[in-house]
Amino acid sequence: MLPQPVLIIGTYDANGKANAMNAAWGGTWDMHEIMISLGSHQTTDNLAVNGEFTVAFATTEALVAADYVGIASGRNTPDKMERTKWTIEKAPNVNAPLFKELPMTMECRVKEKIDESETGYYLLAEVVNVLCDEQYLADDGLPDVERMNIITFDPVHHSYIQLGKTVGKAFADGKLLK
Repeated sequence: MLPQPVLIIGTYDANGKANAMNAAWGGTWDMHEIMISLGSHQTTDNLAVNGEFTVAFATTEALVAADYVGIASGRNTPDKMERTKWTIEKAPNVNAPLFKELPMTMECRVKEKIDESETGYYLLAEVVNVLCDEQYLADDGLPDVERMNIITFDPVHHSYIQLGKTVGKAFADGKLLK
């Protein structure tokens, strides 16, 4: 499946310590729900304690730190988050960290863990709120994805690709053929 998002999942552990992981196997489940495939990680340990988390979209500017949180484990790297140099704040609507360097973040609550086993599960979550840094809002007040330099994961070449420009209007351009 292409493109694959580069999702940064933020959680707190039982002591309130922030953690982040990089996940690419996720997407929209329904109008206000998302699904993410998770292996066994510090993030899944944290979600067992607290069912709230954030999901942010990685950008070109945050690429190195975003890749790092995908290759370093919170289970054995105590200073993982300090190494990213990200500014961490508590999200306003859920008990989860917000990473200020990432322009758009979804605040989420676990709805269901599907096919849960010792190796992981599919996480179905409700999107409680979407936060977007004001500098990335379009004239209509909604997030402008083109301004954010969001990256996607290329599983074929194990690389990251920056999203490009808008080339058409969904649910409109096809009407030319009616």
